[in-house]
Amino acid sequence: MREGGAAAAVARMCFGNKIGFAFNRGIDRATLFAPLAGSFVVELKEGDMCLEGLDYKLLGTTVEEEEIILEGEELPLDELIERWMAPLEPVFPNIPKEEPPMSPEVPLYKQRNAAAPALHVAQPRVFIPVFPGTNCEYDTARAFERAGAKPEVLVVKNLSPAAIEETILRMEKAIRASQIVMLPGGFSGGDEPDGSGKFIATTFRNPRIADAVTELLEKRDGLMLGICNGFQALIKLGLVPYGRITELAEDDPTLTFNTLGRHVSRMVYTRVTSVKSPWLAGCEAGELHCVPVSHGEGRFYASDETLRALAANGQIATQYVDPE
Repeated sequence: MREGGAAAAVARMCFGNKIGFAFNRGIDRATLFAPLAGSFVVELKEGDMCLEGLDYKLLGTTVEEEEIILEGEELPLDELIERWMAPLEPVFPNIPKEEPPMSPEVPLYKQRNAAAPALHVAQPRVFIPVFPGTNCEYDTARAFERAGAKPEVLVVKNLSPAAIEETILRMEKAIRASQIVMLPGGFSGGDEPDGSGKFIATTFRNPRIADAVTELLEKRDGLMLGICNGFQALIKLGLVPYGRITELAEDDPTLTFNTLGRHVSRMVYTRVTSVKSPWLAGCEAGELHCVPVSHGEGRFYASDETLRALAANGQIATQYVDPE
């Protein structure tokens, strides 16, 4: 337990899942508020674990009510959270200055795409380029391996003109030998200049690589996927939503800063609004998922006309929602 003792440790646990807690009566102030280095607060179901021989103290039990009960006093969790967050709210805001307008609910698109790859292979090859600053290539490769694919991870070298040329040739060859191109996330090029994903997008606009991508998508019915920086690159290339590398106009869709004005790292609810994409073959339209997000530019922005067209065409895969 860190500073604040058992009281702070239990409070943080309650804040995270909104499950209340009732402290046993008579717990001394040292246990409640003094730091106890090397101690742990453990949540167990009754009878789950044998505590015989351990030096422990039973602090209390969880309760359904969203409150902490101490010596008979009921402390609402929402009020405690507000007071806990208030000192840093001016620096790291959690509450928008203006409540962002809610987007209309996207109609569910239940029609699946019946297209199949032009080339059938037992073990599809997945090309994963690693740009300076990306950080989830190993996780991605393992996920594809578990799904039965064969990933090829290539580190992009850019310290000299010769290294860049070598990388371009290797990337072109890898794309032409693959059925899937996966762009990982992170902070490519330090998210500079002027936003994320531009370093990846610039590389993929190289004529040799762009031609290989076009051949993959249009002649071999291959797939592309992007996470975080990778998804931003897909948008900056025009691959989302147009399906091809193209020059962008000022009114084309983009990703922009969160309405909160800062980076957000939290759990959010999303609803599957379309199952048109092969990436959602295992999902059903209308499913709700609680997923982690971590981004500063996670807001997809497009004109109302474009959003309506994307929804009608089944190109809005998921939408932020609340549990209700």
